[in-house]
Amino acid sequence: MTGLPPLNGLRAFDVAGRRLSFRAAADELGVTQGAVAQQIRQLEAHLGTTLFDRLPKGLALTSAGRTYHDGVAGAFSDLRSATAQLKPEPGKVLISVTPTFASKWLIPNLPDFSNKHPDVDLRILATEKVSSFHSDGIDLAVRQGTPPFGAALSATLLFKQDVVAVIAPRLLEGVQLPVGSDLLSSVPKIHDTHDLWPKVLAELGVCDQSRRGLRLSQTALAVDAAISAQGVALVSRFLVTNDIAAGNLVEIGRSSTAGTQDFYLLTQRRPGANAAVETVVSWLISQADQQGHVPQ
Repeated sequence: MTGLPPLNGLRAFDVAGRRLSFRAAADELGVTQGAVAQQIRQLEAHLGTTLFDRLPKGLALTSAGRTYHDGVAGAFSDLRSATAQLKPEPGKVLISVTPTFASKWLIPNLPDFSNKHPDVDLRILATEKVSSFHSDGIDLAVRQGTPPFGAALSATLLFKQDVVAVIAPRLLEGVQLPVGSDLLSSVPKIHDTHDLWPKVLAELGVCDQSRRGLRLSQTALAVDAAISAQGVALVSRFLVTNDIAAGNLVEIGRSSTAGTQDFYLLTQRRPGANAAVETVVSWLISQADQQGHVPQ
């Protein structure tokens, strides 16, 4: 071990460099914030260089710190992979999805998967961040975007982008469908991070005359706000199929392909895939196909 820095310091640096916060790193490592800060100081002293710029609201890696963190993070990832190969968990599959996809489609469909494949332990990582197959240990991912996603990944189309405007039924009392441009213009708009309203309204030739709007960070929150009669939301049709069928929402107007970023299932291009992973892949594709969202 001659020449290596203290391993505890390297571990603290790996986590702190990923989280850019001593407090967050301490929470993940199960130690105190002071302990993480001390380990980083000792590592910097050992290396004779500063790894972090200490800012009023967090941390920033220095140029040397970024380069070193790439190597350290890769080394820990290799250790995790080697350990996982020695301790395989047959039947376990970790899928990374956005919180909206998890809450509005995957979780409502899980009973079907559990009934058909009780031997598969499907675990869900719901995050807005783009997860890494290598460092985060995920087996599958569902992401909205446009191929290609990288030479190491295979992409399978699950759902075409088909954006619809949805609203709570009680906001349509006395209104006949399809709604006129006057109502669509005046009703409050619910926005999410995709911010599709300007393009959709331009397609329809409608000027937004609503007095207020609601801005939310996730599409799932926009759907919930629409259900609670906060206004009209734009969302991919497949995410609100259940709420429309249950009478919680009503689709108004024609659909749009605004955004044109479809939903893809991402897998690694590697031989000898886990049988449980293949089971989940087949189920996801089958469900999407049965629900009529993937063109035949």
